[in-house]
Amino acid sequence: MSLGVPRATRYPTVAAGVCLVIFVAALSVRTGASAKPAQTGPEQGPLMSDAVFKNIQVLKGIPVDEFMDTMGMFASSLGYDCVSCHSGDIYTNRAAFAEATPLIQRARQMIVMMNTINKNYFGGQPRVSCFTCHNAKNRPEYIPNLALQYGEVIDDPNSMRIFPDTRTTVDQVFDKYIQALGGSQRLAALSGFVARGTYEGFNTGGNAFPIEITAKAPNQRSQVVRTPEGDAIKTFDGRAAWAAEGWRPLPLLTLTGGNLEAARLEAMQLFPTNIRPAFTQWQISSTTIDGNVVQLLQAQNAGQLPVNFYFDDAGLLVRIVRWNRTAVGTVPMQFEYGDYRDVAGVKMPFRIVLTWTDGQNTIVLNEIQPNAAVNAARFGRPAPFKGGQ
Repeated sequence: MSLGVPRATRYPTVAAGVCLVIFVAALSVRTGASAKPAQTGPEQGPLMSDAVFKNIQVLKGIPVDEFMDTMGMFASSLGYDCVSCHSGDIYTNRAAFAEATPLIQRARQMIVMMNTINKNYFGGQPRVSCFTCHNAKNRPEYIPNLALQYGEVIDDPNSMRIFPDTRTTVDQVFDKYIQALGGSQRLAALSGFVARGTYEGFNTGGNAFPIEITAKAPNQRSQVVRTPEGDAIKTFDGRAAWAAEGWRPLPLLTLTGGNLEAARLEAMQLFPTNIRPAFTQWQISSTTIDGNVVQLLQAQNAGQLPVNFYFDDAGLLVRIVRWNRTAVGTVPMQFEYGDYRDVAGVKMPFRIVLTWTDGQNTIVLNEIQPNAAVNAARFGRPAPFKGGQ
């Protein structure tokens, strides 16, 4: 998702609702030269939405990355992209994002309505969201659909609500997983790696760009995508995460809340023995993905949303689903893992697909160098993205 109109026209949407930007409800344009500079000191917190975008009326006081997740909720819930609600002038005039079109004004009213319902009838809990009524349609249906009523019931494997199963244990699933990867001894010997391959996504216009991923145990990760406009970098140093990527609304974006936890999880997954002790609460269930039965483990820590881990019949991790809270409801994020290959006695996925309400990225690796020398600076806060390098 990006506020950069040239990128919006250059990189088409992956599908309806998975768009390069936004259906904007309260907002809009990046302030350009008048914007506050990106953080330069560790003591500075993340920038808020109303410090970066113009004409914010409802979605004030939330971090920029949460603001963009909120735009993803709108896009996913209504099947919209930027110009579905914004003026068509955004293609030639960035300031047009701030224009309060009739649909943007309507969206502001909808947010107020939704917040009122949640406050008055659900104790302030976010039980009602945009998706509750819209279900990926621009106009909510109010007449029953007989095809749904009498059609085949299809369960969503990515549901946050699961039905616990006591026939097996969490430890049994993890033991099988560790053995499937090569065993705890070989996993312990993997202290880090450097991987190379290609990156393709909603922000590449169908092109595959070179990517380099650097990882260090127990939970540090850095990725660099070599784009024609410059190096797009995302890092997690074990505590904090940043993104310096051309499609972001800021040249350097500090990740917060659920996005920070997603970066932590993405890094942790690279060293699987750390997953089990990282969560205090576990439940076990099963579901199906593409017609195949998979074991489902749901993990959670106090005060956080759960995380779903899916394991195939061989014991390998094939999917992770987690959720981010936004100002207008909760949005999902899905990691898919496949094409496991042997690397120094450890099976590692060579294909990773990340899908969320703002887009979809596919990483296909062709080389992983285990225990390669890694410079610790690779995981620190990157310099702001500069196009045209």
